[in-house]
Amino acid sequence: MKQTYKLDHPKIKVARIVDSIKHDIKKYLKKERSNKLPTGTKYWSFDCKLGQTEEMAAVVTQSSLMSSIDEMVERKVATIYIEMTAKAVATLDE
Repeated sequence: MKQTYKLDHPKIKVARIVDSIKHDIKKYLKKERSNKLPTGTKYWSFDCKLGQTEEMAAVVTQSSLMSSIDEMVERKVATIYIEMTAKAVATLDE
């Protein structure tokens, strides 16, 4: 999932746009987790990047993704770029 969201809209409040972003993320996670795991793997993991643009995106953990989005909204950024890639993990070490 690679997506850029604009936070300024003439009719929609920022809070509703953020709710929509979080809903899209949860929907993507649910969809990817429902895929069959390859042989020899135990669970799905996700590599996440977040930033104002694709060039400014930094790696964040999946668990801190939602709070990082909230922090960006508090800083009043105009756009949010999110990139998530699913990967199958064999053990807890990887």
